[in-house]
Amino acid sequence: MAHIALIGATGTIGSRILDEALRRGHTATAIVRDPAKLDRTDAGLTARAGDVLDAASLPELLAGHDVVVSAVGGGDGPGHQATIEPAAKALVEALRAVDGAPRLIVVNGAGSLRAADGSRVWDEPGLPDWLLQIMHAHGDALDYLRGVSDVNWTALSPAATIEPGERTGRYRTGVDDLVSDAEGVSWISTEDYAVALVDEIEQPAHEGRRFTVAR
Repeated sequence: MAHIALIGATGTIGSRILDEALRRGHTATAIVRDPAKLDRTDAGLTARAGDVLDAASLPELLAGHDVVVSAVGGGDGPGHQATIEPAAKALVEALRAVDGAPRLIVVNGAGSLRAADGSRVWDEPGLPDWLLQIMHAHGDALDYLRGVSDVNWTALSPAATIEPGERTGRYRTGVDDLVSDAEGVSWISTEDYAVALVDEIEQPAHEGRRFTVAR
């Protein structure tokens, strides 16, 4: 059983990660700005007030956990890009100050993944500016993490399309190339994305690198 600190537990992806972790018997500390807004009383769940951009206060919140999961910016919507890279930097800085530092797993975006023709997902014509900003913010966060060698980190990118759906427990993995089916469709449900992330907590296979998952 792992003791998980989860940032972004109220978001579309973060809430599924929380559900998956708790259903497997892990314990979780949801670090949120306003614990009253979490509105959950699950066994094994503790809510604590905290700000992911306040690196000075984070070490005390993160100490004693086995893994820190950041789902900051995991959902799509204007304004998310402003916190994605700063959150990654603040968490790394904080973990450097924690004895026996927990592992860090970051929800990353699909934008920087390579498509079959060698282009990046974010090169697709017609993407709205706000979405491009989020994609590139995730790319910047990943570039930053790739320069970190003193914190055990992993970044998990979804398929090109991720949305709420069915939990099947089935997925395929890749590294830096987009995972697609025989028809060229790259998709995963938020529920199966959460399955893959918690699997990575239980059986680490991608330490110090990014990987991606799709159905």
